[in-house]
Amino acid sequence: MKRNWELDELIEHFTILPNEMRLIENKTGETRIGFAVLLKFFQNEARFPTHKYEVPKAVIAYIAKQIFSEPELYVQYDWTGRSITYHRTQIREFFGFREDTIEDGRMAMPTFSASRS
Repeated sequence: MKRNWELDELIEHFTILPNEMRLIENKTGETRIGFAVLLKFFQNEARFPTHKYEVPKAVIAYIAKQIFSEPELYVQYDWTGRSITYHRTQIREFFGFREDTIEDGRMAMPTFSASRS
């Protein structure tokens, strides 16, 4: 993800829509900001951040303002617990994705056939 964002880009890519806000409404504190950032990051990048500091501060601040949260709470969001796992599942389902399976990996692998000449 790029590091520097202009206001018009933040508005275009990180504005929380009413249907997205419904997913966020029941969360509080660091969980609220963490979930919202994951949601918008996934929507824009088609993946989750690999670590919390991958998300630029300007993006966090813009999202925090929309959900009436303090951007500083984002640092407290737990990246190793059950909550983030559940949040990722909720976000994937919201966008119609699912986690890869072993079978997906098998299907993606090329098959080679040996031919004798």
